[in-house]
Amino acid sequence: MLRLRTIFPAVLTVLLAGTGYAGVILTANLTNAQENPPTNPTTDAGVPRTSFGTASFFINDAMTSMTFTATIFGIDFTGSQTPDMNDNLVAAHIHAAPTVTPTTNGPVVWGFFGMPVNDNNPNDVVITPFLTGIGGTISGKWDAPEGNGTTLALQLPNILTGHSYINFHTMQYTGGEIRGELDVVVPEPSTIAMAGIALVGWIGLARRHRPDRNRVYYQS
Repeated sequence: MLRLRTIFPAVLTVLLAGTGYAGVILTANLTNAQENPPTNPTTDAGVPRTSFGTASFFINDAMTSMTFTATIFGIDFTGSQTPDMNDNLVAAHIHAAPTVTPTTNGPVVWGFFGMPVNDNNPNDVVITPFLTGIGGTISGKWDAPEGNGTTLALQLPNILTGHSYINFHTMQYTGGEIRGELDVVVPEPSTIAMAGIALVGWIGLARRHRPDRNRVYYQS
């Protein structure tokens, strides 16, 4: 019979894997208003245009890599989605520093489009421009050896505490046209509660099947 202390770690690992604790999930909503200073994109002719996006990130449980996928609208991924030059994508990065706030800029710590390019060990970038419309999807993976004069390990404290953001730069706004803070996704309380109930059930089951050391067994 397995002892409780033997099965407990395995059960806990399985339960927490279902609640998001096996690795870390982050999201970002990219807008013009989050840029510092905020941006007001226009076409070459001065007509207002719209750009925005969303991104999701996953840091593995070993904390040795971070994958991401971003879907961006209103920014030209190929240079030919619109006749304008203003909306052309020129670079995209993750910025981070202990001093980064929603109204404070920070240095590039990992570039995945344009310059600098730090997704190169190996290069995991996949770019999928929209077939119709303006924009596209881009994904990549920040591996442990990569970084713009830094490493993922060094930047994890900033990334996990709200001191980082993803930034897409265009011809009109070379300092960044849309930006979004990386926010850790916290499991819903109900999900954690369900995991706890299941864990209690496992403990009860283990106790039920545990031999009673005070009972005397007779063998006929």
